[in-house]
Amino acid sequence: MSASVGVIVFPGSCDEADAYQAVARTEGLEPRYLWHGDRELHGVDAVVVPGGFSYGDYLRPGAIARFSPAMESVMAFAREGGPVLGICNGFQVLCEAGMLPGALLMNVSLHFVCRQVLVSVESTGTVFTSACEHGEQLSVPVKHTTGRFYAPERQLDELEANGQVALRYLPAQNPNGSLRDIAGVANERGNVLGLMPHPEHATDPLTGSVDGGRLFASLAERIGAVRA
Repeated sequence: MSASVGVIVFPGSCDEADAYQAVARTEGLEPRYLWHGDRELHGVDAVVVPGGFSYGDYLRPGAIARFSPAMESVMAFAREGGPVLGICNGFQVLCEAGMLPGALLMNVSLHFVCRQVLVSVESTGTVFTSACEHGEQLSVPVKHTTGRFYAPERQLDELEANGQVALRYLPAQNPNGSLRDIAGVANERGNVLGLMPHPEHATDPLTGSVDGGRLFASLAERIGAVRA
């Protein structure tokens, strides 16, 4: 029996269909949409908070979506150990909700960036990187204006020491000026991961890379192991 993965849809989401398809392409996973105004998660086994411009990015990206009824349930779900993946705007939402440390600031270039980048897997201790190899390189696209990861130096040291830096841009690949080239971070428990690159756009050979599928395959493997 396939695990159910809910993909939240906010007003302004633009990558929910891609996230849905990425989940559908992964053996052992079955996607379903979740509406932002619905507190019920309908028994899903994992949640994806997709990219886009939730609520038009008013105030700042993710600041309004963080208060949606669905996110109240997602926060409770995560506290109980449920896997949650935040992609781009979804990463911003998770940071705004306090589910992940740090904040996403405007790119140092002050411009929208859209290109393919290489990231390395820095930690396999998360639900979404557990099937990867440490140091494995993944080719995935980025597309954002507000993607520069920031945290105070002391907190950055703690993230490094705790293995919460899950993904890092390779040298000369950092598209936004993120401190310490951080591309993705996890919570201490490893069940919540946020990243600026778009793994859902790298699951079909026609797009030039299927490396993003490694994150979804990790989720399927982990859920399968838990059920076994």
